[in-house]
Order: sequence, then structure tokens, then C-alpha cells
Amino acid sequence: MKLVVGLGNPGLKYAQTRHNVGWLVVNELARRAGGSWLKAKDAEVCEVRLGPAPGEKVLLVKPQTFMNASGKAVAPLFSFYKLELGGLLAVQDDLDSPFGLLKFRLGGRHGGQNGVRDMIRLLGSEGFARLKVGISRPPAGRDPADWVLSKWHPDEATTLAELVRLGANAVEVWAAQGLAEAQGQFNGTDLRPEPPAPAPATPASSESEPQDAEASAQPVQGLP
Repeated sequence: MKLVVGLGNPGLKYAQTRHNVGWLVVNELARRAGGSWLKAKDAEVCEVRLGPAPGEKVLLVKPQTFMNASGKAVAPLFSFYKLELGGLLAVQDDLDSPFGLLKFRLGGRHGGQNGVRDMIRLLGSEGFARLKVGISRPPAGRDPADWVLSKWHPDEATTLAELVRLGANAVEVWAAQGLAEAQGQFNGTDLRPEPPAPAPATPASSESEPQDAEASAQPVQGLP
């Protein structure tokens, strides 16, 4: 058994906010596998098999404790299934990655992500994997706390759908083939549009400078 935690906040108010992109990824995994969400203490869970048949048994988890207390939902499940840290993956939003980027990381500090912070606190270790889904820093002057709880813009919908699809693919590879393979396949994911190509330089003119109008004027025959 492996555990995949989609970090987010419960309730319709938060369903389409940037902070809940981890929920979007685990919801997509449950949909693909035909799984059903069941209520557990402090979480909703869905047991599925991921990867080529027969697939790896994975418990998808959506904490119902709000982001800052995610560890309260995760730690009891981690202990109940007697898991090792290598069998745990947190799918999280990442302010420090541009919108459109996916990146696996093993261990390390929480980077200000409060769900990861609380998981580290209650598990007593940083040594679990994370799939970071870039949501970008807020525009200048906007509070990051307000930004992560804001809803996606309509013009982000196409990129978001593709990012969630690829995020679900990435989790399937992690579950079936391990972290190194998943990193190799997905850490280069970048859905940002290509910057416009620079305009070609205008070639220097090869024509000679125009002659002075008076110097080049020819007399008209018949006039003085």
C-alpha cells in the first residue's frame, strides 16, 4: 500500500482555488480508476490501483482538517498502514514555481506550504516525496495568503486541465515505477507558452546616399 495525499481545504468555497490543486489531481486519479470516496476520521479516502494491471494499491487521501492541520489527517493513516516514508507522496501547490510547471522532490523543508509543514511536524520527518504543482507568485502588491485562496482565471482553464492530467500521469508513474523514474519523465514539464521569437534584424541598406537635388537637376532643353 502507498499513500497519495492531495493537499487542500474542504468545502465548496475552496474547491476551485489555487491552494486546492492537489485535490484536483487526486480527484482525477479516483475518476480514472473508478474509485469512490469514503469518509474516514479527518479525511476522505479512496482505495485504487494505479499503473499497468494489476496495478499498485494506493490510498488516495483528501484531508478534511483544513490545510494548516493536514498532518492530523495523514499521520494516523500512515501509522495504521505501517507505511515507510518512501511510500508517501504529497501533491501540493507551489508558489515558487511558475504556473504550468510540475516537479517531484524528495524531502527538504516545507517552503512555506502549511500542509507540508504540518505533515513534517506530525510524522517527525521531512523524508517523504512531494509533487509540486506550480501556481506562480501573486502579482506585485497582492498578499500571498489571499492569492492561494483565489479562484483560477477563466483564461487559465486549458493549462490547468492539462496540468492536472499530467499530474495524475506523474502520480501513476511514481506509484508503479518509483520516484526516480517519475522525476526523469515529469520534472521537465513546462506548459508555459513559448516566448515570442525576436523580430529579425533589418539588413543595412546597400543603396548609395541620394544626390543633392540641385546638383543632380538637368537643364530642360529650350529653357534658359
